[in-house]
Amino acid sequence: MKIILSRKGFDSVSGGCPSPILPDGALLSMPIPSQKGVRYADLTYGGHTYADILTGLNPKRQYEACHLDPDIRSGIRTIPVKDWKPAFGQTGSAAGMLQNAGVTVGDLFLFFGLFRQTGPDEKNVLRFVKGKKPLHIIYGYLQVGAVLKAPEQIRQYSWHPHADTESYGTRNFLYLPSDRLSFLPDLPGYGVLDLQERRILTLKGKSPAYWQEHPFLMPSHIMGNRKNSAIGDGLFYKGQWQELILVANQDAENWAKQIIRSESGC
Repeated sequence: MKIILSRKGFDSVSGGCPSPILPDGALLSMPIPSQKGVRYADLTYGGHTYADILTGLNPKRQYEACHLDPDIRSGIRTIPVKDWKPAFGQTGSAAGMLQNAGVTVGDLFLFFGLFRQTGPDEKNVLRFVKGKKPLHIIYGYLQVGAVLKAPEQIRQYSWHPHADTESYGTRNFLYLPSDRLSFLPDLPGYGVLDLQERRILTLKGKSPAYWQEHPFLMPSHIMGNRKNSAIGDGLFYKGQWQELILVANQDAENWAKQIIRSESGC
């Protein structure tokens, strides 16, 4: 099983701020802005729309439509999609990287992004907590159950942004989850995760992109030409890359199990 660390959601470039760590511990990954797609005002969590949450966190920007991908959090649309199914799309050079690495059925995506702790102010408006720094945190997963490449297959997932096959050209893939995790069969093949220490990638005291030095995350265990650019301690990969593909490794698989399991071990 290959593990792919896939960077998604808001950051200082896409969206202009981190995604929120909510007071209940939820890691609410904010899908990046888009010219078309579902509106932030039509997505909800805890009785609040994504648009309202973002207005409180980053009031100097206006947020309209978004690219909801990966679409792995059920029940967030104000207008439910009939027969909704989770899916993750990829295109262009990132899709080519996944294809060249042979990412296929049974491989595991771990989705991570930039997050920062939030809390209510005196008017009960959600704000970023002063003194809390942004962190790279793993917030979701999807074990591949099928890879769709034919446009006519992808278009069947009409609610997903990659179903607009004319906009994405010939290299446009849709990854669907397995029914259950092969290595944790008591859990579904996809899901979102809450805040736990084990899911934080960022090395304590460092900027977000400086990660803990797990051996299986080092360049010798990464597919492709990668170099650790960290100065001093930590692990750092330059650039705004999307996919980091790990060579199949038992230690990496054990790490993934611990990340996905809850603190209670369920």
